[in-house]
Amino acid sequence: MKIDLTENNLRLCIEVNTDRAVYLLYLGQMDKYNPERHACEGKSVAELKRFVLVELQITGYATIYHHGNKHTGTSPACMLTYMTHRDTRNPFGRKIEVVQGHGMIEVVSHIQFYDGIPVVRSWTEIANKGDPLLPIEYVSSFSLTGLCIDDPNRRDEGHMHIPHSTWYGECQWRSYSLHDLGYYVVTDASTGHSMKRISLSNTGSWPCGEHLPMGSYEEIAFDKTVTWQIETAGSWNWETSDTGNELYLQISGPSFQENGFLKKLKKGEAFTTVQCAVAFVNGDFAESIRALTLYRRRIRRVNNDNAHPKVIFNDYMNCLWGDPTTEREIPLIDAAAEAGCDYYCVDCGWYADGFWWDEVGEWLPSGKRFPGGIREVLDYIRSKGMIPGLWLELEVMGIKSPMVSRVDPDWFFKRNGFPVIDEGRYQLDFRNPEVRAHADEVIRRLVEDYGVGYIKNDYNINAGVGTDTAADSAGDGLLQHTRAWLDWLDGVFLKYPDLVIENCGSGGMRMEYSLLSRCSIQSVTDQTDYLKMAAIAANCVSAVAPEQAAIWSYPLRAGDPEEVVFNMINAMLLRIHQSGHLAELESGRADLVREGIRVHKEICPDIAEGLPFWPLGLAKMSDDFCALGIECGSRGYLAVWHVRGDSDLVTIPVLQGNNRSKVVRCVYPSSMPCAYSFDRDSSVLSVTLHSATARLFRIDLA
Repeated sequence: MKIDLTENNLRLCIEVNTDRAVYLLYLGQMDKYNPERHACEGKSVAELKRFVLVELQITGYATIYHHGNKHTGTSPACMLTYMTHRDTRNPFGRKIEVVQGHGMIEVVSHIQFYDGIPVVRSWTEIANKGDPLLPIEYVSSFSLTGLCIDDPNRRDEGHMHIPHSTWYGECQWRSYSLHDLGYYVVTDASTGHSMKRISLSNTGSWPCGEHLPMGSYEEIAFDKTVTWQIETAGSWNWETSDTGNELYLQISGPSFQENGFLKKLKKGEAFTTVQCAVAFVNGDFAESIRALTLYRRRIRRVNNDNAHPKVIFNDYMNCLWGDPTTEREIPLIDAAAEAGCDYYCVDCGWYADGFWWDEVGEWLPSGKRFPGGIREVLDYIRSKGMIPGLWLELEVMGIKSPMVSRVDPDWFFKRNGFPVIDEGRYQLDFRNPEVRAHADEVIRRLVEDYGVGYIKNDYNINAGVGTDTAADSAGDGLLQHTRAWLDWLDGVFLKYPDLVIENCGSGGMRMEYSLLSRCSIQSVTDQTDYLKMAAIAANCVSAVAPEQAAIWSYPLRAGDPEEVVFNMINAMLLRIHQSGHLAELESGRADLVREGIRVHKEICPDIAEGLPFWPLGLAKMSDDFCALGIECGSRGYLAVWHVRGDSDLVTIPVLQGNNRSKVVRCVYPSSMPCAYSFDRDSSVLSVTLHSATARLFRIDLA
């Protein structure tokens, strides 16, 4: 029996053999499908067992071949047999569910297609129908054998794109050959496979602490790219290596081996993995990101903020630095309103008389900072035509918070009977109904009593492997908490659908789509150097839809016009996260801020539907020049930064895949022209920019 279908130009080919074993033989672009290669015929039983639809390891079941640390040859995955399958449609598109079983174990593999988009979302559900206990150590959310098309030696034809990321340095992709990463074909298909795997893993509640929960494999010779994202605010894994003579990809949430995760599934219980999305494109890495951008827009909560993006002013970055008072806020509010900002957010410190870091948790305003009450400041913001906002960090409680002595110790993550403390904060456990009730009351007070319409929800700790309270393992406790947090967020948006909640985790340490399918804005970074910001701004749309990616623009007190322009262009193709001492800028520099915001608002409707491109390639922190483009139907926009270096000239190919004639003009700043020329025949833009300068161009297609 076959499940053989084409959807959105993707071919899915699953075969069930005579002993009812299920094999995923192909998933990818239709024109790459080879019936002779992607079929059961001609493959031995040993070869076919490497094409399992799901990998599942339960304690006590023996793995079936030599694998080292790789999550292949797992058991009872190798013993699962076909029970049934379902082929349905829902508002997103076509959905395939394949049900397999072994003994009292039932496994459902979910494959969701999205109309018009070459992306699938995949996850796995396991049910214990009768065994006393099933200790799950590993289960894949997605498993694909046959990542390569036609290169059994897998030399340098394929590039693995790795998304390095860190605090102050988010979204720094690098490309490697498999050999660069230490992988070689060391055996032939008849004798085995490599023990070496290429893998990324994250443990803890900062899913982007060292890498984005993403990866990509590009076969340049065959014009094919597969790019994936894992949608979780906790631990995750992916790996690729060979099994037999095939390159495979495994994607999962937490595992026992990497993340201290063990789920002891009792009789009658079920477990669902985290979800992941995989894009299959004929084209390069950038083409796969454009497909994921469409997918990200499709899965997120429908909200007005993304449909009509607005400009945020936040008083923190290179401004008040967490030391707000009524006296300091009033002139900033006036300046932000005059500049054209729509939201005004009072950042951290508003709840503490002094140092605020380890006193967080009660979320009551400081009378010392705001003698007339916080409502005085928030009402003043509203009187200036802006929506008031406040900073929160709802998942933590400082060790010096007045609430600590009043709450049950079970409010906090614990391991081995002791509370988890990270840099002066406890991690609150959102599985606890009292914790959720406390958070509900904080939101109610801010929205209903204070009139807040915008919340910056930050998260500045990493809770590590998790909590073993009321959990089968610490990793299980963390996964339960992250799901409880998402459930709580859903409840908030159900009650307050117009409330805007910014997702922040020391900048981009939680930049992933289980959260961003709910929150309309992502704080991309805490980077304080506007020159270093360019490489982050250029790359961040690899991880976030442009209209959700908030980048700081913070003109310096002692700066010059070019510094203001550079700051503005960092954010103008994304979401402007305005800050800086705007009230202290001389008139010419303040005019540049106003102009930048005005131009940004004019192009926002395009940006909200546009798709990214990188004419100079993805940016590096060490690059002299960076460029980011957003293609928006009949027009496009291009930000060009000269960060450093002596050479002032850069040549940039502009939308070369589009054969229509083009007109290119500089649209910001209007009062500070730069030398540039556009060759229509070659579709190349030549720009002369001095070091530490930037310009924004518009591209119109005839």
